Amino acid sequence: MTVAIVGGGVMGEAILGGAIDRGVLGAEEVTVIELIAERREALAERYGVATTAEAGDVLAGANLVLLAVKPQEFRNLSAKLADDALLMSIMAGGRIETLAAHFGHDRIVRVMPNTPAAINQGMSVWTATESVDEAQRETVRDLLGAIGRELAVDDEGKLDMATALSGSGPAYVFLFIEALIDAGVAIGLTAEEAEAMTMQTLAGAAAYAQVSEFSPAELRERVTSKGGTTAAGLQELDRGEFRELLAACVRAACERSRELGAAQ
Repeated sequence: MTVAIVGGGVMGEAILGGAIDRGVLGAEEVTVIELIAERREALAERYGVATTAEAGDVLAGANLVLLAVKPQEFRNLSAKLADDALLMSIMAGGRIETLAAHFGHDRIVRVMPNTPAAINQGMSVWTATESVDEAQRETVRDLLGAIGRELAVDDEGKLDMATALSGSGPAYVFLFIEALIDAGVAIGLTAEEAEAMTMQTLAGAAAYAQVSEFSPAELRERVTSKGGTTAAGLQELDRGEFRELLAACVRAACERSRELGAAQ
């Protein structure tokens, strides 16, 4: 396979690194197209891949083209892709119809990954056009599986929902972490103590929820004794309409994703 990765930023490197580490791709198969010379040099040294600032012939000869650039940047690419090549985009908001019109191509996969992909703990939601064959879909599963979990959906509209939930979700979690640490300090812990407790509590709770036979609601009920400390804390979250605020947060992000996609 001949692979062209357009963009050597955080997400482009995450997929590159994960795929090479897991044996999904060989370094000799990959060329990274990156405008910043320092990034080209770093990627070539770190992974042993070819790098270039010019897209032209590299795109034309690739079996797989991965777009890992900002949405406004891909329009500078004008090369004709091979008819049977797979065009895979991780650009936020970049609609399939926009990519198809720009490249005159119909074998397209659109992906919404998230930033934990940088440590192979990402969540990637993707959809494909009908022209993408089963072998190419398997390649997508392998590539995305190398950086975490992947989920295929049939409706492209669900990628706006994925953008709001899993794409933007790490920021909500980081804010929750900040708030818990601040709350711990407010009741008398040192910042270091509050951070250690918060980080391990969230990591442990998430890991437990993933492997438990119980649903998150059941797990919450099992740790909440009537009249106990957890119940007192949860009552305050309910008083502050925590669920409603979170629902409004995700809804606003989803609506914004739709707006941005429509504007491209």
